[in-house]
Formats: sequence, C-alpha cells, structure tokens
Amino acid sequence: MAEAGEQQEVLIVTGMSGAGRTTVGNALEDLGWYVVDNLPPQMLRPLAELADRAGGNLPRIAAIVDVRGGRLFSDLSEMIESLRMTSHLRVIFLEATDAALVRRFEQVRRPHPLQGDGTLLDGIAEERARMAEIRESSDIVIDTTDLNIHQLAMSVADTFSAENTPGLSVTIVSFGFKYGLPADADLVVDMRFLPNPFWIPELRAHNGRDAEVSSFVLAQEGAEEFITGYVAALQPVFAGYQRENKRHATIAVGCTGGKHRSVAVAEELARRLRASPSIAVNVKHRDLGRE
Repeated sequence: MAEAGEQQEVLIVTGMSGAGRTTVGNALEDLGWYVVDNLPPQMLRPLAELADRAGGNLPRIAAIVDVRGGRLFSDLSEMIESLRMTSHLRVIFLEATDAALVRRFEQVRRPHPLQGDGTLLDGIAEERARMAEIRESSDIVIDTTDLNIHQLAMSVADTFSAENTPGLSVTIVSFGFKYGLPADADLVVDMRFLPNPFWIPELRAHNGRDAEVSSFVLAQEGAEEFITGYVAALQPVFAGYQRENKRHATIAVGCTGGKHRSVAVAEELARRLRASPSIAVNVKHRDLGRE
C-alpha cells in the first residue's frame, strides 16, 4: 500500500478473450487489490487520479480492459502512453494459442465477442490484430496455453504479492464437540485424548488461555508429541494448498466443551505456525464462554 504522497500503483489487465482475465482479476483481489472489471479506457485517468489522491487509503488498483469496450477500446493504447508519464502504471497482457482459445470458448459455449457472423477463429484473428500494439508495449506477457486456473493464479501471486504478504491465511478455531463441528473446517483435530481440566476443581473455572490450564494441558503425556507431529504434518499440506492457490484454510481443534484442552492446543499451534513467514495465523475460540 502506498505511503502518503507516494504514487499509487495501477495495473491494467488486458489480453485475448478466453486467456484468463477473470482468473487474474480474482487472484489480484485475493492479494488485496481493488479490481475494476470491463473499465472503458477513458475512465483510466480518473481512476489513476483517484488512486494517487487516496494514497495509502486505497489498496493497489487493477483495471480489466478488453475488447468488450467496443469503439472505446481503440483509445486504450493512447491512454496507456499518457498515463505512463504521470502514474505508476503497469500493463499485463494475457495470451494463448488459437487452439487453446477455441477449446475454452467451446467448453463454455459462448461466442467470441468479435465473432459476429463468422467463426471463432475469425473473432480470435480480429482480436489479435486489434491487440497487437498493446501486446508489444505491455510490461508483462503471460501465455496461459498450458496453465490451468490454479497455475495461472499462482503465477499472478508470485508476480504481484508484496514481499511481506503471507502466501496462506490460516484460521485456527477451538470448539466443543457437544456444540457441533464448525461448518467451514478444512481440518479437524480431537484433543479429547488428553485429561480434562474440568475435573480438577482449581482449574474448572479457568480456560485454556490461562497459564495454569495451558501448562497443565501441554504437560500431559502425548500432548507435545501430538503438537510437534501435527505441525510437521501440516507443512506439506500448506505447501500443496499454495500450489493449488487455496489461500485460506481453517483448522478446527476440538474437545468436549471448547473451554480447556482445545483452547490451549489451538493457542500453542498458532504460536508455532506463526514462526513461518509465509503463513498468517488467526485464532478464534468459538465456544469459549458457553456454559
């Protein structure tokens, strides 16, 4: 995010229809960009000026511009050259082979926007001709012919993530099994194999965030072995999530009532996972406070 008085970054996403503009827009949104789809080129200057005035109050801005703008699209090259002189502007161009584009249009059963009464290939050829100048002046060209949507999104993440942006956001949720499983859990672990502090009078009124309960739970036989092994087991899982462009994951940690064991272990898991700079960790205690 730009500092006050610093030019805000603006990115134009363009290229061939069917080459993945929507996927790129979604990936940029996941990275915190503000994405505007099907923006007429004439609106690029007001958008860039707004971004510069807002400075750090706005995220980075991306505008998806394509031939759906009709006659307005003809002004894009001129507008890009003008904005390069006054704004921090980059252009990303997406392309693919004719065969790949035909296959994608046939899969979604939609005509090419420039096809008219002709064939898909006619529309693609017309678009390539109109796009030639813009492609030549683009800062980044990505050929998506051999990329699936996950690989394309990961390529965008690798290119446009801020250096300090984590690759995966993990939410650890403690819960009580007697209240039901969290509906959005990707992974569930059961801490009911550990002794329950509820049955210890001096610990019953406390919860897993309190030092006396946390120390008791983590000192139990099997607790350290489980936590160490589970953190190690999560590493290839998280790496796979990021390869598949799954950027958010929820780990549910359960015990009987969601007050003692699950809370203590959730906090300890979060503490250890935060050691990885590629992971942002948030902790929630769903059932803490219930009777």
